[in-house]
Amino acid sequence: MDCSLVRTLVHRYCAGEENWVDSRTIYVGHREPPPGAEAYIPQRYPDNRIVSSKYTFWNFIPKNLFEQFRRIANFYFLIIFLVQLIIDTPTSPVTSGLPLFFVITVTAIKQGYEDWLRHKADNAMNQCPVHFIQHGKLVRKQSRKLRVGDIVMVKEDETFPCDLIFLSSNRGDGTCHVTTASLDGESSHKTHYAVQDTKGFHTEEDIDGLHATIECEQPQPDLYKFVGRINVYSDLNDPVVRSMNVFLIVYLCILISKALINTVLKYVWQSEPFRDEPWYNQKTESERQRNLFLKAFTDFLAFMVLFNYIIPVSMYVTVEMQKFLGSYFITWDEDMFDEETGEGPLVNTSDLNEELGQVEYIFTDKTGTLTENNMEFKECCIEGHVYVPHVICNGQVLPDASGIDMIDSSPSVSGREREELFFRALCLCHTVQVKDDDNPDGPRKSPDGGKSCVYISSSPDEVALVEGVQRLGFTYLRLKDNYMEILNRDSTAEFELLEILSFDSVRRRMSVIVKSAFLFCCDITCSSFFPHLGLKPACQASFHDFLNSTEGLRTLCVAYKRLIPEEYEGICQLLQAAKVALQDREKKLAEAYEQIEKDLILLGATAVEDRKLRADTIEALQKAGIKVWVLTGDKMETAAATCYACKLFRRNTELLELTTKRIEEQSLHDVLFELSKTVLFGQSGKPDQGQPFSGLGQTYGLIIDGPLENDGVRSSWKLRSCSAVLCCRIGPLQEGPGPIVKLIKFSKEHPITLAIGMILEAHRRGIGVIGKEGRQAARNSDYAIPKFKHLKKMLLVHGHFYYIRISELVQYFFYKNVCFIFPQFLYQFFCGFSQQTLYDTAYLTLYNISFTSLPILLYSLMEQHVSIDVLKRDPALYRDIAKNALLRWRVFIYWTLLGLFDALVFFFGAYFMFENTTVTSNGQIFGNWTFGTLVFTVMVFTVTLKLALDTHYWTWINHFVIWGSLLFYVVFSLLWGGVIWPFLNYQRMYYVFIQMLSSGPAWLAIVLLVTVSLLPDVLKKVLCRQLWPTATERVQTKSQCLSVEQSTIFMLSQTSSSLSF
Repeated sequence: MDCSLVRTLVHRYCAGEENWVDSRTIYVGHREPPPGAEAYIPQRYPDNRIVSSKYTFWNFIPKNLFEQFRRIANFYFLIIFLVQLIIDTPTSPVTSGLPLFFVITVTAIKQGYEDWLRHKADNAMNQCPVHFIQHGKLVRKQSRKLRVGDIVMVKEDETFPCDLIFLSSNRGDGTCHVTTASLDGESSHKTHYAVQDTKGFHTEEDIDGLHATIECEQPQPDLYKFVGRINVYSDLNDPVVRSMNVFLIVYLCILISKALINTVLKYVWQSEPFRDEPWYNQKTESERQRNLFLKAFTDFLAFMVLFNYIIPVSMYVTVEMQKFLGSYFITWDEDMFDEETGEGPLVNTSDLNEELGQVEYIFTDKTGTLTENNMEFKECCIEGHVYVPHVICNGQVLPDASGIDMIDSSPSVSGREREELFFRALCLCHTVQVKDDDNPDGPRKSPDGGKSCVYISSSPDEVALVEGVQRLGFTYLRLKDNYMEILNRDSTAEFELLEILSFDSVRRRMSVIVKSAFLFCCDITCSSFFPHLGLKPACQASFHDFLNSTEGLRTLCVAYKRLIPEEYEGICQLLQAAKVALQDREKKLAEAYEQIEKDLILLGATAVEDRKLRADTIEALQKAGIKVWVLTGDKMETAAATCYACKLFRRNTELLELTTKRIEEQSLHDVLFELSKTVLFGQSGKPDQGQPFSGLGQTYGLIIDGPLENDGVRSSWKLRSCSAVLCCRIGPLQEGPGPIVKLIKFSKEHPITLAIGMILEAHRRGIGVIGKEGRQAARNSDYAIPKFKHLKKMLLVHGHFYYIRISELVQYFFYKNVCFIFPQFLYQFFCGFSQQTLYDTAYLTLYNISFTSLPILLYSLMEQHVSIDVLKRDPALYRDIAKNALLRWRVFIYWTLLGLFDALVFFFGAYFMFENTTVTSNGQIFGNWTFGTLVFTVMVFTVTLKLALDTHYWTWINHFVIWGSLLFYVVFSLLWGGVIWPFLNYQRMYYVFIQMLSSGPAWLAIVLLVTVSLLPDVLKKVLCRQLWPTATERVQTKSQCLSVEQSTIFMLSQTSSSLSF
């Protein structure tokens, strides 16, 4: 059968034909090219819908069932349910089918609701109105209906609905200012220029007459790279669960062992003829001839069904509900609401709540976390003379800014000329735009003159420099028709802007060519300065003195050279050839820039400071044992100074440097060996016996300067244990899913890592900062917070509580199911392994669903083992729960042994207390259903009171649920055994519970057995608190003593006041 047609249709309508070629041709406005041009070949492209949901209306049921039955527990109970349907088992299929159906239904409802919220968010985005031009008119339609080739009109402050090519703007110079915060977190304005051939189209009619095609590359993930060419024709112008699964496998092995032991013991017991066939229960002939191995296998499956309740199937639905409902506590937290932006925290997924309490490494960028991305012009240096302007930041004069100061003596006449040239170069060498809504075409005055000017630029450094030099008497006014106007103290001058050589992270500089005898100006970062000019010794000395005095600031060199017309013509031809190249355009432009930016003359240098955030968040995270890795593109000196200011590095922190220069001098292996030896042995040369990874109390920080190979670093696990790591001069690709991030994430230990800001791609867990990264980052991250300072409460409080609650929930479920099913196992030794159930069917069904589920659910939502203020004040408490401390084997075995002990007390306590004893007033003895009900009653009260003993944070809701659950059990048992229900074929529990409560010894047994069962756990808590207390237990004891002391002081003050009265 020929499937080529089907394959073609699938690729055409599903994948799009553009996947088959290296480039695409887009017909602007869907208009065919004029006759004589290239052939018109219509292409199909994917639509513009945003889809973040997982299910659709049609695939929800099969896909959700498939996802749920991939879980071991659900699949296991499905098999048990099918076994109960196929063979004759001691319990009804309802006992397994009903809980399974309940779990599947609740989980499906929860997941369906969350996916419905995603559909709502997607629809809100997809239905956003978009204006586009059709037949010369402005038409509005939904964003999802946009097609490749539509001409879209975007107004000021609107969001781009898709990837766009800038054709024209309403500004005369064809520019627009764009923020890409939704994509890369950069909140600064970037200036874009319209296509030269189309920037004159300003009306709908002009655009409608546009005949053009665009040849460009296929979509690719690089945000900052686009290669294309427009042809305008001549007639146109995505640890707790792992522990749960491991524990589940252990209990599954226990279940199989129980079933196997009972099966073997049953046939050992029946080896005697009178036991196998008593006189009152003779076998039929067909039963005697039945195959022995088939009978044994059937009995094994029957025991599996009988003991299957040891697997807590309801635990999964309780965990899902706890995660979903618990996530609302983050969104309701008023302390994490930011008044300035009117934003609160967001939770986009509830599946990772507990992992917020297990974070070991945090990866973050510097901007917006350690700093505010608020630049402040500090000073500048011209031939050894230092100038300090008014301290201004983002257009506002900061307090204590009194005037313009020149620190050194006044310069000479020639020095004044260089000074004026320096300030003029700062006014010209930038991409800053002036925004003034009142009079966009009128002349700009200095802010001192009363006229308000707002500078916007792609780089906040540029804005800070223009604002700073403005205070020194040189004001940039505007750019109009490619003429830059500046105010030189008292006179206005115009310069024609000829070329802009944009900044990039490789060259680390930007340049402009202006027509003033063809003056070429260049701003260069200091680390890239020296290869481009020669310095006189005196200038070099003064220059280095200035750099040393401004260590930790962003320093920028200003240089220039004059061009003759012939040189400029050659430059124009070189740049034009590189700009129109379709192949290797970036490489050719870089080569052209390198040829142009040579033989420069140094004018001076500037220093700009990025204002620091408060250091308490970083300090608290480090006290909590979380290692913070900062990735930045800044040079090492600047980034290290910022880290000191924000207390990422402390004064007693010994810095270890892993730099490219050091690697060139020594091999990578030798450098890593020396650094690891320093961390392991410290300065004394002896292994540290105190805190891990610190020698003699010494803390270590690692600085990685430049992109280094990570194979050696990955093997050097001691370096990864430094308390703080700073990675400098890291490019955008490494700041995302780069190898430095994966170095930790995919290491042998597989620690829990967290990404902050824009470093989200290589992580399972990510938190977006709404105020910096914008809505897109907030939507794509797992959580979003208004500001970086809110991370402290997110991890140290909410994460701490989430992990404490979920770990108690998991251990408690296994504990109460051991208490539940182990008496059933012991009962088989007293009923001839006949698979007789100890409990009634109603009790088997409702134990995990109704009698014991609500108290642990409420506990897992509201428990606070210490107060919120204590967790915020003492971040070291986070260490008590690190590395999955509450779900380790030691804790798991303790809970299991406690459940086994309680089960032994339940069963044998009831057995020995009523053996051969009359317990009713008429001399009757309890039957097997009364015995089972007594065991079940003691068990329900014990497991509920055990949870009450573990509760530290009591509210009226806790009291209502815990005591209400016990009351509900009693009321249900009275009704279940006190009424003859017509829908039951037989009612073996009739009057059983009432008869048990009418006996005095039964009341004594309940009280005594519950007390004995709870006693070991109480003794363990008391002894551990006294002998081996954890940091959390010390804080709890201290808080209790403090509250008692305050109560005593209050009572004494009341007494003394009454006496004085």
